[in-house]
Formats: sequence, C-alpha cells, structure tokens
Amino acid sequence: MKHLLGIEDLDPVGIDALLDRAESFAEVSKRDIKKVPALRGRTVVTLFYEASTRTSSSFELAAKRLSADVVSVKASGSSVEKGESLKDTVETLSAYDPAAIVIRHPQAGAAQMLTDWVDAAVVNAGDGMHQHPSQALLDLFALRQRIGSVEGKKIWIVGDVLHSRVARSNIQAFSMMGAEVTIAGPPTLIPRGIEATGCKVHYSLDGIEEADVVYLLRMQRERMEESFVPSIREYARLFQVNARRLNPRQLVMHPGPVNRGIEIGGDVIDSDRSLISDQVASGLAVRMAILFELLARGGDSREMDQAPVPIGEPA
Repeated sequence: MKHLLGIEDLDPVGIDALLDRAESFAEVSKRDIKKVPALRGRTVVTLFYEASTRTSSSFELAAKRLSADVVSVKASGSSVEKGESLKDTVETLSAYDPAAIVIRHPQAGAAQMLTDWVDAAVVNAGDGMHQHPSQALLDLFALRQRIGSVEGKKIWIVGDVLHSRVARSNIQAFSMMGAEVTIAGPPTLIPRGIEATGCKVHYSLDGIEEADVVYLLRMQRERMEESFVPSIREYARLFQVNARRLNPRQLVMHPGPVNRGIEIGGDVIDSDRSLISDQVASGLAVRMAILFELLARGGDSREMDQAPVPIGEPA
C-alpha cells in the first residue's frame, strides 16, 4: 500500500491486518512512556484545508507517538489565505522531504492529485463528499472492540448521506466486512443510485428496531447551497434518534461533531449504548497503524501477515 486514498485501496484481509496493528498500538497508549521509535527521523505533514478537531489532532498525535517529526499546516493563517494554489503549497512543503502528507480538502480528488506531485505517501483525511477512509477504519476498530466481527450485523446509517464522505467510506467498509447496511433519511438527502453499492434505502425510521448498530450523521449545512428539508425542527421530529426509538441492545455511533437535539438525543449520547467516545479513542491507534503500514512496514496490504507488529522499546 503506497497511499490510502479510499477504502478501495484495501480488501478484507488488509483491513483485518491493519486493525490487528491498531490493537498492538492501543497497548502503547497504556504505557507510562507512550512513544515507539518506528518513524524516528521521518517527517509527516498534515495539511488541512477544512476545519477539523478529531482527525487533525489524532493524526498529529499518532505521528508523534511513532516518533516522527510533524509539520502541521492549516489553510487559515497560512499562504493559502493569500491565494497560493494547492500544488504550490505542496511543492513548498516538499522541501521538508516529508515521508507522508495527510490532507483534508473540500474538493473530491484532491488527495489523488497529490500522488502525482509528490514522492511521499498520501493519506486522504477527507476530500469533499468523496471519501474518509481512516474514519471508516476506526469505526470498524471501535466495533471490533465492543462486539467483535461485524459480519452478519445490521448497520443503519441515518441522516445526511448525500453530503457525507463518512457515509460513502463506511458503506464500503461495513459491506466489505460482511455487514448488512441500510441507509435512512429524507429523499432529498439520499444520493441517487446509492442502492448500486449494495445497501438498502429507507426514507423513514420504520424498521430501525432491527439494527444492531445505528450510525448517525449530522446535517452538513456548510455544504448545502439550498434547503434540503422543510426545517431543522421537522428533520429532528422525523429522524432524530433518541432513547424512545431504540431498544437496550442497540449501539449508537456518530463521527462528530455532534449536534445534540437534532440528529441525536442527549439521552443517547450520554448512555452506555453510545460508542462515540470509543470512536475518538480508536482514532489514535488506527491512525498510528495507518502511518506505520505506509512508512515503516511498506509493501502491499493485501499480503500483510497477521503477526502483531514488533514495536520494540519505548523511544
């Protein structure tokens, strides 16, 4: 695996192997000294053209836990605000000889373009409404930690699927690992032809009681140039998932940021059925595993062995 641009860069064997790596790195976080020397002397650039808290901070911390040097660039406050193009920004950063560039960009395909301009490994941290592969991988890891394999499980993804790169990556990842995926939301927020991906489509929450996992998405109003629902209040009335709509066995996930009282009730967020905090914690271990596989191990993820990574002594 040279780059991680989308879930299609992996197969089920590669995903399982990467999650095994994440298991070993989760153990590192329990040590007094939480660093390993795997990427000592390497440089990782994080380049974020969109706001981010969870993804940017966990990639930066993951690189530092692996002993890499980190250069973090946000569009706000950088030369991007002065009109510098993506290509020129990347060429400037290439002077630091980065081993990897982690990029989030509002345009679909931006991460793919970078692969033509740099020798570094490229990690897609979200490109427009296209893909967010590390989010799907950390979601699988959080579920693995709680329920084991998702094979045969029923997962409902509810909300603004149209504008969600998380939904697109998760539909692929969950289906690839054997889950039965259903998406639900207003017709205006369901992409045309999404059934071709193999998922089922509902335009209401009827039948949600059959789900093992309910994955909620926020309304991405920053990507909306027109009104897609009559009102937020009406959307919440029809599609908010709260304790009254769930049974005790069902688990709830959300990629964040969460809009309490809109797509999800506070009674669910603060309950033991919520995996939201588990997802955040999983992000660090999974992103350590991604950087390790790209930069330290190398090779084709489809041929990875299943042995735990030898993480050596703390740095």
